[in-house]
Amino acid sequence: MTTFESLSVVQARRVTLAAQGFNDAKPGGAADLRHLRRVLRRLHLIQMDSVNVLQRAHFMPLYSRLGPYEPALLERAAYRKPRELFEFWGHEASLIRADLQPLFRWRMARAAEFAWGNMRRIVAEQPDLVEWVLDEVRERGPITAAEIEHDAPRTKDHWGWNWSVVKQALEWLFYTGRVTAAERTTSFARRYDLPERVLPAAVLDVPTPAPADAFRELTELSARALGVAAEPELRDYFRLPAKECKVAVAELVEEGVLQPVAIPGWKPVAYLHRDARLPRRIDVATLVSPFDPLIWQRDRTERLFGMTYRIEIYVPKPRRQYGYYVLPFLLGDRFVARVDLKAERRGGVLEVPAAWREPGADPEETAQALAAELHRLAGWLGLRAVAPPVAGDLAGPLAEALKR
Repeated sequence: MTTFESLSVVQARRVTLAAQGFNDAKPGGAADLRHLRRVLRRLHLIQMDSVNVLQRAHFMPLYSRLGPYEPALLERAAYRKPRELFEFWGHEASLIRADLQPLFRWRMARAAEFAWGNMRRIVAEQPDLVEWVLDEVRERGPITAAEIEHDAPRTKDHWGWNWSVVKQALEWLFYTGRVTAAERTTSFARRYDLPERVLPAAVLDVPTPAPADAFRELTELSARALGVAAEPELRDYFRLPAKECKVAVAELVEEGVLQPVAIPGWKPVAYLHRDARLPRRIDVATLVSPFDPLIWQRDRTERLFGMTYRIEIYVPKPRRQYGYYVLPFLLGDRFVARVDLKAERRGGVLEVPAAWREPGADPEETAQALAAELHRLAGWLGLRAVAPPVAGDLAGPLAEALKR
């Protein structure tokens, strides 16, 4: 990329969208593993979430970049040999490129600093339980927590261990890397197994890098995935420690991998990756999941797109501004609308509780493009129809566009 001392906000948006894969050509036919790998080389990881009101979160980033694809493609990459993805704590619970596993061993080694308090208590107070759980996985894996909770050892002088404690012991072992996720059940429960029975030997045999080297490489991968970003955003991508990330950024600047650039309205210093590209235009029309890496960092989303976005799943219904599960709609290089969606699977209908237009977006153009996208999404989800929107300032134009 040509060296820049500054970027406009529009240029920064296009750099970001290109880095995130939104400007890559869509598959000419059915998407295959090559297309999935292309997205994963862009993103490096995909966040997971159990909410299934529309589609589970980890399936959506591929849809937003590839269009309709067969979800079994992602399941195969994550849970069938040879594994191309593994579950771990990257940006929250994530599916991460399997070849990056060595870069996360520092987090496994420092689990006591990051794991939840209950996990640490179990290790301190009930170490025999943790070892028993590990033995059960070794002998019976892949296995869920529910399959061994009733077998947990009990003594007369102890209240015993219930499901939550067994589950927390498993999660501690998962956090430390002593067990990993072999697959998921239909109810989204993890089946745990030993890493050597899940991950490729070529990955496990890679020497563990020094933590400083891992931090620098992960920071570089964050910068590559974001194109241009401030240090807190580079840190947030893989949830890196602040002190270590700042050192890594300074080293990458010194090496010429990152270049400081000025962007109007940005108070933090922005860093441009040397391999970033600035396309003349972004040609895309797609919905973006609340858990998409493009909008993980909400302050960054506001600076780049002028859109204040907050997920309202945990907000009481009377206090929600836009809806329960709201997806921004990306048209070109702007978010032009946001739409609350629900897959009513029994009736085969994509429900639209609300649709809202972003300031400055043309209502007719936005409604037409969004209607086409909703029909595309419904088809991908196996739903036969899109219901008229119920509420929101875009409801009227969108209802008309859906009719047409």
